[in-house]
Amino acid sequence: MIIKEAAVENFTNVPKALAKGVQRIELNDNLAVGGTTPSKGVIAETTRYVHEKGASVMVMIRPRGGNFIYNDTEIKIMEADIFEAQAQGADGIVVGALTPDGLVDEDAMREFIGAAGGMEVVFHMAFDAIPADKQAGAINWLIEHHVDRILTHGAPLSEPLNVERLKEFITAADGKITILPGGGVTDENVTHITNELGVSEAHGTKIVGDLTK
Repeated sequence: MIIKEAAVENFTNVPKALAKGVQRIELNDNLAVGGTTPSKGVIAETTRYVHEKGASVMVMIRPRGGNFIYNDTEIKIMEADIFEAQAQGADGIVVGALTPDGLVDEDAMREFIGAAGGMEVVFHMAFDAIPADKQAGAINWLIEHHVDRILTHGAPLSEPLNVERLKEFITAADGKITILPGGGVTDENVTHITNELGVSEAHGTKIVGDLTK
């Protein structure tokens, strides 16, 4: 069985996503900029509803759109948001931080992983902004720090999903971290993509069709 994770904006389309067979919700605000942190009230209500339906909730932790290079104040905000997500019963967080030269911001990520306190941690598509020759090293670092999944497109989001590159990530991950394909995964191609990659999870805003209709 394929675990389908739907990226949704606030609570509005959560019931529809679950009714269509989604097992995991990535909860965002403002998907127009790639997703930012939803409000306390949205996290609380979504988590309650999703857990009643036997599914799980991953909360986006991102204070703004734009790049993934965060200053000390932003990191403090993100840490507080992680504590809030945990307080509201979320199953995990979706987060990522980079240095100005495009590498994993190890100090920030250590803080976020510590704040998560045992919740699942997903490193999001900031991964696709890491230089290609540094991505294998990033995978190893995330494994060593017990991150659960890497959400990746295998390419910049302006390009099609790169299946061959995703296969390289899966080989590098060596079963120690889940490579979660996303960005361009829809109800029409999810079976083909997961079969091609040999994975049992996938992510998308349209993974069970257009939820806004």
